[in-house]
Amino acid sequence: MLILSIVLAVAVLVILIAVLKVHPFIAFIISALSAALLLHMPLARIPGSIEHGIGDMLGSLAVIICLGAMFGKLIADSGAAQQIARVLMKGFGSRRITLAMTFTGFIVGIPLFYNVGFVLLVPLVFSVAYRSRLSAVYLGIPLLAGLSIAHGFLPPHPSPVALVTQFGANMGLTLLYGAIVGVPTLLIAGPLLASTLKRVASVPNDLFKPADIPDDRLPGAFNAFACALLPVVLIGLTTALSFAGKTDPALKPVIGFAGDPMLVMLLSLAVATITLGLMRGVPLTRLMNSYGKSIRDIATILLIVAGAGALKQVFVDTGVDAQLGVLLAKLPIPPLALGWLVAMVIRIALGSATVAGLTAASIVAPVVAATGADRNLMVLAVGAGSLMCSHVNDSGFWMFKEYFNVSLWDTFRSWTLMETLVGTFGLVFVLILSLWV
Repeated sequence: MLILSIVLAVAVLVILIAVLKVHPFIAFIISALSAALLLHMPLARIPGSIEHGIGDMLGSLAVIICLGAMFGKLIADSGAAQQIARVLMKGFGSRRITLAMTFTGFIVGIPLFYNVGFVLLVPLVFSVAYRSRLSAVYLGIPLLAGLSIAHGFLPPHPSPVALVTQFGANMGLTLLYGAIVGVPTLLIAGPLLASTLKRVASVPNDLFKPADIPDDRLPGAFNAFACALLPVVLIGLTTALSFAGKTDPALKPVIGFAGDPMLVMLLSLAVATITLGLMRGVPLTRLMNSYGKSIRDIATILLIVAGAGALKQVFVDTGVDAQLGVLLAKLPIPPLALGWLVAMVIRIALGSATVAGLTAASIVAPVVAATGADRNLMVLAVGAGSLMCSHVNDSGFWMFKEYFNVSLWDTFRSWTLMETLVGTFGLVFVLILSLWV
């Protein structure tokens, strides 16, 4: 009865989003109500449980996600992302242009939300395609693989940050492990796959022809790279210091405070505001207006995260999390593979990687406590599963098809295959890494 109740609650979520096209936030709330009723939660406790779950989830994530949106908006608007792409393409040269595209997507993808990165960087792909006369798909897949891996594996992206919270993982270690897993996965799903796509015909729509910022108006290369990578450097540095054996115990609270993701994002935003904005003559009022627009752009993400918190809290308050953990722990599947599998099934059914990851986390979080699986690696395993098999119910699938102006078949053998390789080899390298950590 326990498993049936959970399956029915998730089925309600799938039907509402995939069939009836209900907004994910509303669908999560209805699914949470359904789960509470199916699991016989006292009626008087249901509203409080849902409200608690929403508040708990947003309380720890809202500031990080909002600051991250402002930061990414500035990286895009200032031309820092374009400068990073320009430097990497010049450094790698025409013979290794797919590697340049790969690392452009990966580095620029760290501070940018996926949809923003897609819209910003795809015109740069077309610009290179026009000049080099190479296939836009051949150039674009490595870049989009980099964006996808950053989106699925690396904080401060909303999905990994939310999964870190749900699993009780360490932000810094998750970032470190995500980079270790992400780089080899990136090389396989990026330039290696692209080498099979050189002859895919792609005539990008004129609507998406690039309007690049002139080189003399771009920020300096050091400034662009330093600002874009500052959150990663700060989180990585404070994590390394906190685990250093000879660190003065009196300094550990200071290091922990300095490495808090909220403070890291606030400091990064402050530095970028000064160096990419004010020092380059951008009025403060224009920057603040841009930041306000960025918040509106990510409102939907905040609502989805909040809704996932409601479903999770119902499972916790009914005691299902502990029972489910015991049951799932007995399955003859490694815990990390189980988290990946659940996320993949929901991803195929719903299309949204973010919804798939957060829903899967609500289901498999008890497995971590029951089996002792590494919490940081579980974040990555679920993230990898949530990227699998993008197809016609995923907005990213159609964005790729329409921007690159390719057939359905070519979309499946390029975009869908790239996402599937990211998810598959993401799990493979997570399982390999689990042998040492």
